[in-house]
Amino acid sequence: MSIFKKISLAIILLAGVLSLAGCLDKQSPEEKMFEELEKVVSIEKVFEDQQDPLVELEKQEKQIYEKIISLGMKEYDQIVKLADEALEIADKRKEHIEKEKGSIEESEKEFENVSQIIEEIDDPDLKKQAAELQATMKERYKIHDELYQNYSQGLQYDKELYEMLKDKELSFEKLEEQINKVNKVYETVLKDNQEFNDKTDQYNKEKMAFYKKAGIEVNTDKEK
Repeated sequence: MSIFKKISLAIILLAGVLSLAGCLDKQSPEEKMFEELEKVVSIEKVFEDQQDPLVELEKQEKQIYEKIISLGMKEYDQIVKLADEALEIADKRKEHIEKEKGSIEESEKEFENVSQIIEEIDDPDLKKQAAELQATMKERYKIHDELYQNYSQGLQYDKELYEMLKDKELSFEKLEEQINKVNKVYETVLKDNQEFNDKTDQYNKEKMAFYKKAGIEVNTDKEK
């Protein structure tokens, strides 16, 4: 056998191996969907990591605020010291909320890839299920944006309040007005947060239902 024929045969054999490998590696749309949705879970780990520190900082800030309110103007120096501590905590909360927002934005960008994958699904019922899942997640992103905007507004009102508390000439009327602004915005934040959690629960249930119908086995402990 000539060298040319040997090379030609080797190329043919290699092409056959590559072709077979291509068939084995080809993913179904359902498998692609699974990989994409789990990428989103991984990306949102940064978001999840902000929750406990935020709650702890909010508790600390609340305790400081209650101390300030309990003090009289004779202890003005102590009020200023506490107000400055509260301002520092508010800045830390801002850092965490920005990390949270960044994680959700990255998640949303990654999630855009599911549109093309849904188009590839042949099963009409499964495609419908995937589209509903996509719609739920989009609503979740929208709610989080509102939550972020209102929480950021609340942070701004908090900082304004602490600066006001350092003013010896602060009137009761102005203080009351600012406190009302703070309370009102955080009522909205609580509502947004509940809606976001509810929508997250809905999305997770729809995702698991999609996996089940698609015949994809997952570790349910991981999903929790």
